[in-house]
Amino acid sequence: MSEIKKFSELDLIEPIARAVAGEGYEIPTPIQARCIPHLLEGRDLLGCAQTGTGKTAAFALPILQRLAKSGGRKSRIRTLVMTPTRELAAQIADSFNTYGRHLSLKCTVIFGGVSQRKQEKALKQKPDIVVATPGRLLDLMEQKLISLKGLEYFILDEADRMLDMGFIHDVRRVIDVLPAKRQSLFFSATMPPAVAKLAKRLLTDPVRIEVTPPATTVDLIDQSLMFVDKDDKRKLLETILNNSTVSRALVFSRTKHAADRICKQLENNDVAAGAIHGNKSQNARTRALDGFRAGKLRVLVATDIAARGIDVDDVSHVINYDLPNDPESYIHRIGRTGRAGRDGNAISFCSGEEVDYLRGIERIIKGKVPVDTDHGFHSDDAVNGLEDGEPAESPCKRQAREQADRNRRRRNKSGPRLTRSGAKRASGGSRRPKSPSKNRAKNAGPAKNRRRRSKRSAV
Repeated sequence: MSEIKKFSELDLIEPIARAVAGEGYEIPTPIQARCIPHLLEGRDLLGCAQTGTGKTAAFALPILQRLAKSGGRKSRIRTLVMTPTRELAAQIADSFNTYGRHLSLKCTVIFGGVSQRKQEKALKQKPDIVVATPGRLLDLMEQKLISLKGLEYFILDEADRMLDMGFIHDVRRVIDVLPAKRQSLFFSATMPPAVAKLAKRLLTDPVRIEVTPPATTVDLIDQSLMFVDKDDKRKLLETILNNSTVSRALVFSRTKHAADRICKQLENNDVAAGAIHGNKSQNARTRALDGFRAGKLRVLVATDIAARGIDVDDVSHVINYDLPNDPESYIHRIGRTGRAGRDGNAISFCSGEEVDYLRGIERIIKGKVPVDTDHGFHSDDAVNGLEDGEPAESPCKRQAREQADRNRRRRNKSGPRLTRSGAKRASGGSRRPKSPSKNRAKNAGPAKNRRRRSKRSAV
């Protein structure tokens, strides 16, 4: 297959080509150039690509074309896209609506965290395309509000994140009810063994498209690492944001509470900021994301759960306020900058307790993250894995130790746990004799047996 350099070479039908041109697309990304021809031919596909490579268009454009060419609307769900987060589901649905705006096809999105009434109403319109998160999809299927009997195309997006978020069993339940005859697409930024096993179960003779090797970082991203004591992270963040080159920053924290705390601190310093994480209502998450995308918010603070749903092309900086304990999450985080061929910047803070996380990240990216010591909060203790001059422990190890301490205190408070034999020894070792009446009743047995024994002895 010859190399495709322009969208005009992809043999897209006129309504889709017009929508693509209206978005200003001229040159397809590598994954688009390699995926679209195979998908137009009806092949199953296994795509391994980082976030920000344009894979949504890589599957949306050919699926829209095949739906349009096979007769348009048929008053049933013909395409299902499953994705892990609400934000990503909403953005994929927006992409389908954008690319298919000159077609008569209907697309709807369903996810949890909101009332399902509007989603029920949308499903009654018999959409051709449904983009869904696993939990709400299964709820509606159990209520008989969704039927997948007529499904023709199934797309599983961000499969590795599905695994990380514990959705893998829900995904299997959905796969079990899919029609045998269908075209299936499987996309994942990374390919751990469990994800590869799921892909093998779902796909039939797939084409494998691997734009970049799994767990490699985007070349256009300028990465840097700053060693800093945990208590100085807030001041370091404020110093970085004082630089005017940081036009739009995405800040990642490890926990939801930390995200809220960072956001509040930034707002107190007159920085327009919002937070997005799992504890936020869907409306609050949408408002924050829309404000960040529109430029009303300069900083968006997020946890890893929400990372995959943030699709903003002009994020100038990603700042890892906390290093992720899962090394592959580092790839997903920094993939939020340097999108659509632009340069990007990723700055990571590392305290003494996070040195183990840093080693895991550098193993998976197969290289060292360049260290920046040219800031006022550089910490040699953090470099050496120390905290206040003492060896630090990672948050995961500290959590395990604290849980062990709680269990130990609980056991000490309730006294030693004794076995039954131990309890007997503790009480003096004597064995309480059985009741004579019970012994007689046990030896005697039923009255009928006693009569039989008396007759045999008489003979």
